[in-house]
Amino acid sequence: MSILSPLALLGAAVIGPLIIAIYLLKLRREERTISSTFLWRRVVRDVEANTPWQRLRRNLLLLLQLLLMLLLVVALARPFMTTQGISSGNLIMVIDRSASMGATDETPDRLGAAKQRALQLIDQLPDGGRATIIAIGGLMQVPVAATSDRRELRQAIEQIQLTTSGSSDLTQALTLASALAARESESEVAIISDGNVSLPSDLRLPARVSYFPVGRSGENVAISAISLQPEVSSQNLFVQVTNYGAQPVSRRLDLYLDGAVFNAYTLNLEPGREQSIIAEVPAQVQIAEAHLAGSDILPTDDRAFAVTTLGEAATVRLLSPGNRFLEVGLGLLPGIRLLVAPATTNSFTETVAQVPVTILDGVVPEPLPPGNLFFINPPRSTDYFSVTGEIEFPSVRPATGEEPLLRNVSMSDVSILKAVRIVPGSWAQIVVDSDGGPLLIAGERAGRRLAVMTFDLHNSDLPLQIAFPLLLSNLMNFLAPGVGNEAAQLRPGEPLSVQVDSQISEVRVTRPDGSRWSSRAEQLQGDQVIYAETEALGIYTVEEFGDGELLARRHYAANLFAPEESRLLPKDDLRIAQSSGLQSTLVREREGRQEFWRWVAMVALIVLVAEWLVYQRHGLHYLWSRWRSRRSVGSS
Repeated sequence: MSILSPLALLGAAVIGPLIIAIYLLKLRREERTISSTFLWRRVVRDVEANTPWQRLRRNLLLLLQLLLMLLLVVALARPFMTTQGISSGNLIMVIDRSASMGATDETPDRLGAAKQRALQLIDQLPDGGRATIIAIGGLMQVPVAATSDRRELRQAIEQIQLTTSGSSDLTQALTLASALAARESESEVAIISDGNVSLPSDLRLPARVSYFPVGRSGENVAISAISLQPEVSSQNLFVQVTNYGAQPVSRRLDLYLDGAVFNAYTLNLEPGREQSIIAEVPAQVQIAEAHLAGSDILPTDDRAFAVTTLGEAATVRLLSPGNRFLEVGLGLLPGIRLLVAPATTNSFTETVAQVPVTILDGVVPEPLPPGNLFFINPPRSTDYFSVTGEIEFPSVRPATGEEPLLRNVSMSDVSILKAVRIVPGSWAQIVVDSDGGPLLIAGERAGRRLAVMTFDLHNSDLPLQIAFPLLLSNLMNFLAPGVGNEAAQLRPGEPLSVQVDSQISEVRVTRPDGSRWSSRAEQLQGDQVIYAETEALGIYTVEEFGDGELLARRHYAANLFAPEESRLLPKDDLRIAQSSGLQSTLVREREGRQEFWRWVAMVALIVLVAEWLVYQRHGLHYLWSRWRSRRSVGSS
């Protein structure tokens, strides 16, 4: 134990002798009732009894006052114990609340242990110290910033809840912490996590970074994949189980179809290896569930769900004077049902749920059909873009970087005879550009996804290249989300977007726990409904109604499927660059202190109350006697 203000101990050397001197010099005359004057002879002895500097008698008040003085002096000296912790006045605390923090190798779990550690760090703040709380795991949150109110800080820490939406990425949190630490020289960043996080590669923090690891075990088995693959007259159920631990494990895998038990398999899993199960199931199965029997320290990834996509192909309407390339290309894409309509069509009675995508090949009807639109060689302007002329022999310049529409697509060798010159709106992102204007743009406006190809396929050699079916597949994945097995899998926290039109009066979402959320016609905004509360794992059912009639129903499965969260072995250290040149974030015993002068002051208050009661004991006894006598008189 050490003290911060050793000079305060001198108070005991000054105040203590004064208290003792007062008792030595105190006159001790007492009133006595006597029966004879013969005892007056002892008056002379009374003078001797009150002679100063005599030997002290045993006195409870003296002992209490000396104890009170010692306690107050010790409290003023501010004693502390050296612990793992922080010592700066500006603390920036990052708390991991991702799925891996739900592991039960700590009591009650890793997040609970992280909260306890965070509360200890708050107690170690010096007087006047401030703290900022940052919660990572999914969407970053800052429940409290730069406050010295310990009650508010403790409340913010206790309200942090576990989340399954996304992994632990420290990049955004450390960027914010770096900006906050740059304002004050005496700052410290504390990271409380199991270490299964993503670290920034090009960030150097202008403060000391301390890492407080939680967790002890890395043994975990998880369901890492599940899907229902449609076949001609049945479905194939695929389930993959992975052992993320360092020990061989034997677990039983139970399969359920639409809530009924289907089969059970005994899996013998080697460390770091996976095992797959493929089973043929009936075509009418809608929902499959896999469950690992038994228990491990992370039950979140022991269950997984899959929904069928059989018979749920998206209808794509093609308005064209005749385009064999498009008809063949779209007909070969899985999950697409092609509906060819005359180019002169200008009446559209189908809902967005029935026909989510319309391709306009060389035509722009009035009015435009509902749903997502793909314009090819548009002859006139629309509300989304303006046609201003024509480009001859444009040079193709594909966009650089990670462009999803050009994934696995090479457009550099495509030759184009001519294209229309358009001026896109602010919604558009240029995917393929040229000297005279964009050749392919895509984007979203008012909930409607749009793509515009400014040249006729017959005026280019694109349909003759391997890039054409790949580009067409990427465009359909963009314009018709929700098609195929991947679309039926929903990442926890990923918003559900449902396109609607005037015929939809209500959109209803049933959560995994059976509760419902509804958005009626007066609440619908634009051409889509977005439901964002998808952190719970399980099955979400989306239903669309028109005038009380069910028009469409679709299931979505939300599963964890996050290897970075299922790998539970905690890390001992995090390599984070700091302005001091340090890379390690290990915490040493000397780095923190735990003051306990408040507890000493509380004991001193108790002693003060006891001293007052002892001093007033005669008066209190008199009041108690009077109260009892009045009570006895009143009762009689």
